[in-house]
Amino acid sequence: MILLRTLHKDIARYNQIDSEDDAQEEFGWKLVHGDVFRPPQQSMMLAVFLGSGVQVLCMSVITLFFACLGFLSPANRGALMTCALVLYVCLGTPAGYVSARIYKSSGGYRWKLNVLMTALFCPGVVFSLFFIMNVILWVKDSSAAVPFITLLALLAMWLCVSLPLTFVGAFFGFKKRAIEQPVRTNQIPRQIPEQTVYTKPVPGIVM
Repeated sequence: MILLRTLHKDIARYNQIDSEDDAQEEFGWKLVHGDVFRPPQQSMMLAVFLGSGVQVLCMSVITLFFACLGFLSPANRGALMTCALVLYVCLGTPAGYVSARIYKSSGGYRWKLNVLMTALFCPGVVFSLFFIMNVILWVKDSSAAVPFITLLALLAMWLCVSLPLTFVGAFFGFKKRAIEQPVRTNQIPRQIPEQTVYTKPVPGIVM
């Protein structure tokens, strides 16, 4: 809403320009319109994270929908987590589709690597951390440790269900035409002014 309001203000200002000197002076949206749709340097990672985010979003919405309808009773321990895991595994298709379309629109051509990264990167990081914590629980003989057979079942679902579904979604995503940008991107990138310390990525994440 804030972005749309700013654009409306800029357009209103453009329409009110009378003199030629003012017309030559660029401000607001005109300063950045030729660079906002420039493909990022790490377009692969952007597509991977967007695809994984769509997968998690769809899983969360459907799980909450079932929970609101009363299908996931709090009395049934583990029902919510089981439903979320099954849905996440089965929703590899939208992840592959979104990742493929974004990657293709960014000018990417390594579609096989894109699909593998979408299917394996984010779930792989989560599974690795979960496995390390579970090993610690095994060493401590904790009753909270997940059995090894259950881990193998999760791994099998991930590789035998989620991975093929991601390939299916990516197939349809790459079949589609690339997303056409509403404005033309400038050939020469606009120089970005030097950022202050608190606007850089790491301090921003810490804050």
